[in-house]
Amino acid sequence: MGKKTVHVSDFSGQVIAPEDEVVKIVVLEHPDLVAGPVRLDARPVEVESIDDAALDVAVVEIHDQSDDEPRRVVLTASEFDSLATDTPMAQLLRTAERVRPAKSTRKSTEKIDYGTLEYAGRPHRGRVTDEEARLVREHLDEVNKRLADAGLRQIDPADPEHAARYAFPMAGEPTVAGNPGEPTVAGRDVVAAGAVPPSA
Repeated sequence: MGKKTVHVSDFSGQVIAPEDEVVKIVVLEHPDLVAGPVRLDARPVEVESIDDAALDVAVVEIHDQSDDEPRRVVLTASEFDSLATDTPMAQLLRTAERVRPAKSTRKSTEKIDYGTLEYAGRPHRGRVTDEEARLVREHLDEVNKRLADAGLRQIDPADPEHAARYAFPMAGEPTVAGNPGEPTVAGRDVVAAGAVPPSA
């Protein structure tokens, strides 16, 4: 028994046809983000107005004696410009002292060890070690609970990308619980059992 993966839009929940383009939206900053950037999939028509809605913004750091670390603030350029009541902001920016962006306070030697149960399975760019993959396979429920609590994507052994990344065994039949023939939602994809895999 084979299976077929169907992409679903995160924005509308509608199925994205195989011949349609999938637009990847990476959310870098948002008030509701709790653990770093996330990826959302969409149909082109759903996000075509994003460029029109873009704002001219100013991103500033506020350094004062009351805080150990600078505060980073994002506001519209017009709001920031209105703070200059003597000389126009455009002129101030041309003549102001140049500075280098503040460096991260994290020590360069401080690294996250994804080969521990505390961090195994968290999204990262580096290669997944054999130890991390083993921890994910042997403690999948615990790992997924930790990921869900942190607002991160969970690991689905039925997802080919996850199966390859964490070396899950590729079974001949779907292992997702449910009635045969019923699609099961896993992350952003819908996996339908019973589909005939394409011939090699």
